[in-house]
Amino acid sequence: MTFENLNLIEPILKALKTEGYTQPTPIQEKSIPLILQKRDLLGCAQTGTGKTAAFSIPILQLLSENKAQQDRGPRKIRAMILTPTRELALQIADSLTSYGRHTGLKNTVIFGGVSQRAQTDALRAGVDILVATPGRLLDLMAQKYVHLNNIEMFVLDEADRMLDMGFVNDVRKVLKVLPEKKQSLFFSATMAPEILKLANTILVDPAQVEVTPVSSTANTIKQAVYYVKKSDKKNLLLHLLKDGEIDRALVFTRTKHGADRVAKDMSKAGVQAEAIHGNKSQNARVRALDNFKKSQTRVLVATDIAARGIDVDDLSHVINYELPNEPETYVHRIGRTGRAGASGVALSFCDAEETSYLVSIQKLISKSVPVIDNHPYPMTAKDFAEAASTVAQKKRGGGNGGRRTGGSNAGRSGGAGSPRPASSNNGGGNTRWGNKPKVRSI
Repeated sequence: MTFENLNLIEPILKALKTEGYTQPTPIQEKSIPLILQKRDLLGCAQTGTGKTAAFSIPILQLLSENKAQQDRGPRKIRAMILTPTRELALQIADSLTSYGRHTGLKNTVIFGGVSQRAQTDALRAGVDILVATPGRLLDLMAQKYVHLNNIEMFVLDEADRMLDMGFVNDVRKVLKVLPEKKQSLFFSATMAPEILKLANTILVDPAQVEVTPVSSTANTIKQAVYYVKKSDKKNLLLHLLKDGEIDRALVFTRTKHGADRVAKDMSKAGVQAEAIHGNKSQNARVRALDNFKKSQTRVLVATDIAARGIDVDDLSHVINYELPNEPETYVHRIGRTGRAGASGVALSFCDAEETSYLVSIQKLISKSVPVIDNHPYPMTAKDFAEAASTVAQKKRGGGNGGRRTGGSNAGRSGGAGSPRPASSNNGGGNTRWGNKPKVRSI
């Protein structure tokens, strides 16, 4: 299957060829024909599957083909893509610009955290496609800079993250002012009941596309876990970074403070590192991401929400400095590498208090993450016993317990339900698993 087989117009095929893309990913192969048929679409696809191109390409084609509307007076917003984060909004806008360079269509992106002047100037000049985050969109709608009465196509992207971030009421406000007659596309990495309920308020007789099992991890990603004391994580990260095969690493922490601390520790040790999270200014976040893409920064330390829109070609390594307390987040994190068929490496640090998180992750992905035991900072059986004791005390004291904990299983080996999965010999902590990825994702 090639893009030519999808009946795309020549201007878009020319742009895709310039970008070096020839074969669509599964989500693109299934979604593009349905969208070109002007069907509403409910798409379930995890991060890294090429979802942005799956809706961007047919939007550009359908708007281009409707020349009568395109050439009638000043440009009006005919398509809108609503997405939860600034980084993701910028990524989508970049994609629209790349794929639509020969179509004559104009797009712009609006988001909060920066002055609105440049955004309102672009809106006054006229745009065909608007990419927006909810807060700034509603703000500019209230100021009469954004008018949505000419919308022909509407996309709600990353719906699960939209709900996680508390934007559901903002989304409903936007839906109320959209024209009743429009084509709607709804994409989410998960399809929990509340997601489906929201989808039912947007879509009319939708086609459904699901290209990967919900919450699965790509087979192209080599996963491994290091058991390490919390106090030794910094030294273990520095130890791993001595490996020249790690040309760039996206490192995850659970908190903004943790991201700043890790970036500071790496910089002090002579490793080029920057942090990216919600407390950083928009300019600082864009600059940090740009430096990382250009390999001027070797380590980018991120929180989960800030990293959702990060799309870096040939990213070799993702490192979970702290395991997420939600197992679905693990899937999203490691999906930053191994994108669209490329290979990648995902390494996780697990301290004694995080063993319950690892249990939940392995249960979700239905596999054991191989353990690398041969490293300079291993945890001892005593560390595991103390963790089990702490968990038991929390349970007796009415602690939040929340997720299944390692409990008395701490320190054992076993399958996906054990906090200590079966060990594997991966070369004594060596992370050289094949060549660096060369396939570019879209």
